Amino acid sequence: MSEYQLGQLPWLSNAHQRFVDLHYRGKSSHAHLLNVDNALGGIVLANACAHTLLCQQLTPVGACGQCKSCLLLQSGTHPDLHVVEPDGNQIKVDQIRQLCLSLTQTAQQGGARVAVITNAERLNMAAANALLKTLEEPGEGVVLILQTNRKSQLLPTITSRCQTLAFVTPQKADIQQWLADQNLLPTANAQGKIHDVTWCINVVGGPLALATSLRNKHYQQLLAYRKDWAQSLKTGHLCNSLLGLSEQQIVDALNVLYLYLRQYVLKSSSQVALAIQADTSQRLNPLVQAKVLELAANIMQMCHKLQTMPSVNTQALCQQYVLAFKKVTH
Repeated sequence: MSEYQLGQLPWLSNAHQRFVDLHYRGKSSHAHLLNVDNALGGIVLANACAHTLLCQQLTPVGACGQCKSCLLLQSGTHPDLHVVEPDGNQIKVDQIRQLCLSLTQTAQQGGARVAVITNAERLNMAAANALLKTLEEPGEGVVLILQTNRKSQLLPTITSRCQTLAFVTPQKADIQQWLADQNLLPTANAQGKIHDVTWCINVVGGPLALATSLRNKHYQQLLAYRKDWAQSLKTGHLCNSLLGLSEQQIVDALNVLYLYLRQYVLKSSSQVALAIQADTSQRLNPLVQAKVLELAANIMQMCHKLQTMPSVNTQALCQQYVLAFKKVTH
């Protein structure tokens, strides 16, 4: 369960209000798809939507929080709320069969029967197929809420049977302000400027994970990787934190390298643009930039492969990318 409540994650408020409006006006679907990553509070939103559906005294802004149903939800004992989450890396067919059977039972509180499936992209093929019949014919008073981190990994036959809730991902400036409100940002420098910590948002996964990273000092390790990659790419030799990476740290380090290379290209482009405006002789070298971006793409592919590789020589792998960068930029 998330440590955050809906009201603590402002970027969820509009999507939640849209859901409440639909249900309040009687225009809600029997199946909803929330394409909102866990690191953005997707499960928090899914739970809030479930509370909206089960509340016995719904208000225009959501569950009342005081009726018997809301009190049962708060204690985690509501008999008509059914939650399915991955068993290991998958949601298995037996889990879905049990869910479908539970949804055929009469509602004990006399209202809706609600199913929340989190990380729905992890439905294996058999589980997804088992869910289809219930999505097509859910039964009176049955509502399903599917939360997913990656909608593209769901079967089209699943997504086509759900009403996708509109959601707008927060901008980095909004995330930075949210972190500031929680007193998680580093102190300002001598010029009064606060360091932008959102550069690594794609490495950690989202604002909730970034908040955790700032609390437990993991963020400081990511900063060290970025600094040491810059030095290593400049000298051609690995230095400092990159010399002793564990197999658990290598993915983080390579993700930081990926971001660094992307930023390298963007910075190069902006510098050339400024040079052109100043009417200097500097010219953009699109071939080098293309090769650097290709190297970055290869690094990202390796990050995916490392999830299933039994072992890897981290130092040799990092040195390989340092030499590859030197080759394409000189």
